[in-house]
Amino acid sequence: MASDEDMVCQNMSKVKMNEEDEDSGDDSSSENSSETSEDSVEVEVPFKVGMWDLKQCDPKRCTGRKLMKLELIDKLGMSAMFNGIVLTPVATESVSAKDHQIIAKYGVAVVDCSWARLNDTPFHKLQHRKAKKNLRLLPYLVAANPVNYGRPSKLSCVEALAAAMYIAGFKEIGDLYMSKFNWGPTFIRLNQELLDGYAKCEDGKEIVAFQNQYLNQLGKTIIRILFIHT
Repeated sequence: MASDEDMVCQNMSKVKMNEEDEDSGDDSSSENSSETSEDSVEVEVPFKVGMWDLKQCDPKRCTGRKLMKLELIDKLGMSAMFNGIVLTPVATESVSAKDHQIIAKYGVAVVDCSWARLNDTPFHKLQHRKAKKNLRLLPYLVAANPVNYGRPSKLSCVEALAAAMYIAGFKEIGDLYMSKFNWGPTFIRLNQELLDGYAKCEDGKEIVAFQNQYLNQLGKTIIRILFIHT
């Protein structure tokens, strides 16, 4: 029988930390990805937000680099010690409400890398051994960034960070980060039901259960629609 940790790992949809898609030839979206929403509001960010930039994505499309220009994120060195929650595809547990205190005290960080280069990405160098217990995945969410709009789990850095903040109980700060992009509020609208549901879950196991229930219902709905139109 698989362990609880293995079940979490198997059922989580792993987030893509950058918005560059090797299969996409749409260069027209690069300007849109850097535009700021007119609905931008200012909220104090009481914790550290960091990013390991592995320089594997198009800088014109990198939301993390824009956040650095806005001084909303700190660039972390390869050997930087970070005790907060780290969003990375090598994690085995979902971010959840139980991470609220860790984020409040130590912050949250994202690994900006490409799925196409996971095998040569030195994840082992990015996190101190004692802090590996704080590595987290994100559950199923739909991207709103211009390159991967509507695609499950193809989230940009800012979408990943905002989702983690929302799920862990920092909704206003997540909204602040998304407000820096003209398409940002759309991410919240697309995923409102999921984000609200995840935020009510106490831990990663409950999030997996909620995610699977949602996906199961979504699958049934799609089947009914296909049946009606055939």
